[in-house]
Amino acid sequence: MSSTKKSSERLIKKYPNRRLYDTQTSSYITLADVKQLVLDADEFTVVDAKSNEDLTRSILLQIILEEEAHGVPMFSSSVLSQIIRYYGHAMQGMMGSYLEKNVQAFTDIQNKFVGSTTGALEGKPLNTEMWTQFMNIQGPMMQGMMNNYIDQSKNLFLQMQEQMQSQSKAMFGVFPFGTPPEKK
Repeated sequence: MSSTKKSSERLIKKYPNRRLYDTQTSSYITLADVKQLVLDADEFTVVDAKSNEDLTRSILLQIILEEEAHGVPMFSSSVLSQIIRYYGHAMQGMMGSYLEKNVQAFTDIQNKFVGSTTGALEGKPLNTEMWTQFMNIQGPMMQGMMNNYIDQSKNLFLQMQEQMQSQSKAMFGVFPFGTPPEKK
């Protein structure tokens, strides 16, 4: 990590008593405060106060766990089970990359949608004609964005499949396998 990024990044220390200390504000904070940092897109790192071990992912997972336990969960039991099955699997790294790229593509689409809707409606009273125009624009735009998302997702999946094939060839290419006999 570069020194310029480290200096602009907020440092939060986690103490053995499970308290979180924000070194920027010189005060103790809660998990809800850390969640707000995430929502505000503030860069931060959480480290163990004694060992200096990076605990950021652990804290983020705690926030997700709390969010999943309250309200409407984002992940079904089936999805969580499928994710767990990839741990220790040869495809674990690719699955993580695939999920990360898909979430980023979804976020990009959401940002484009929100940007176009707030720009169109900013400062103007909403009347029937404007609403009709807005809806006429949104239908094709949403369809285009979803098509773009589907295309990106498909391309990511195809890339992952090609990587798997090339890794399999590299891994098993040294074995003298013959072509299997045809079934009659």
